[in-house]
Amino acid sequence: MGSIENTVDPSVILQPNDLPAVPSILSSIQTLGDNLDSNDDATRQSLLAAARALVVALEKPRETMIRQCWAENALASVISLGVESGIWEFLASSSGPKTVAEIAAATNTEAAFIGRLLKHVAAMGYLIETASDTYEPTNFTNALTIPILNAGYRVFTGPGNTGGLGKCVLTLPSYAKATGYKTPKSMLDGNLQFAHNTKLNMFEWLMAHPPAGECFNLHMGGYAHGRPRWFGPGFYPVQERLLEGYDSTSSALLVDIGGGLGHDANGFLATIPEVSAHVVVQDLEPVISQIKDLDSRIEPAVYDFHTEQPVKEARAYYMHSVLHDWPDEVCLSILANIKKAMKPGYSRLLINENVIPDTKAHWESTGLDVLMSLLLSSKERTRVEWSKLLEEQAGFKITGIYGGYSGVESLIECIVPE
Repeated sequence: MGSIENTVDPSVILQPNDLPAVPSILSSIQTLGDNLDSNDDATRQSLLAAARALVVALEKPRETMIRQCWAENALASVISLGVESGIWEFLASSSGPKTVAEIAAATNTEAAFIGRLLKHVAAMGYLIETASDTYEPTNFTNALTIPILNAGYRVFTGPGNTGGLGKCVLTLPSYAKATGYKTPKSMLDGNLQFAHNTKLNMFEWLMAHPPAGECFNLHMGGYAHGRPRWFGPGFYPVQERLLEGYDSTSSALLVDIGGGLGHDANGFLATIPEVSAHVVVQDLEPVISQIKDLDSRIEPAVYDFHTEQPVKEARAYYMHSVLHDWPDEVCLSILANIKKAMKPGYSRLLINENVIPDTKAHWESTGLDVLMSLLLSSKERTRVEWSKLLEEQAGFKITGIYGGYSGVESLIECIVPE
């Protein structure tokens, strides 16, 4: 604790956070609820934000502290345990409620122990308690049977006794104090290395502790699943900016650098099924070797983006959530390899990442920014920071920034000036 004198009245602990705001929030909820439509995700998002604001306004500080320190920490761990033990799969295997005894018998767990854990999941609203020690699944617990959703819990709590990536979150106060509360600069000497006593960077650590690497790749698929995509309607003008002027006889339409398992490339090509296109998905060998079920127009290729880009003069070089993993000096090296391969006046660089606004940033983006600092000594960048990195330092020209609403990642389009 610091030496600053505390002048806050202790009674604030038992006062709602912002009671005067409640009538206005309720009015907003009523209006948004009256206009809610299953096809209108923007209204749903606004209603969700208002509902969160209502909880924050109504909660007393003591209640918020207990929820965050006790209930939510416990919930995440119990969810992960349920994934590992098969509880959610059993609950989803047939319709109707199931008793704790039935769940325990099917998952080779102890009923008394599992019953206590499931009661907390129900108390938090994610299971339906139909009777004593009897539960029905919800949409959420059913979704926990899907690898791209459940992998996030596995990578943050495990594997084994490592504590996973979650250990980096829990050790932030100790790490920050030990380093003078300064921005971490090195992905080889940051919060992750402090938490796990390792010299490996995050990606190396994940691969060294299977199945953490596989879970992380699946988690990235879950992160992107269902989000507005840059190639979707009303986001980026694919026809105008990419397809028009594309020379299919010369090189690739799109090179997905650090493209993981090909989720983005597959999604992009699904929107242009009639186009004869060559798309390359590049990543390290351990990732490329896991790829399955790609569009026939996609070529998977082993590539390290710290080396010369082998695909020359493509129409577009695309990176999704790559540069946010690295400090500026490393980003400049990656960008230089791409720039050398681009054809001025023809090739485009497409960067699919968060552009943090100056005010009213979305919690999903700010949360990821904190994690980038903890895990990779990196960050999500603001519009000013992107301009400095791409234009002033790397020598590109930004020709447009598309999307970027309600926590959705933007697409930054750049060219090499002629």
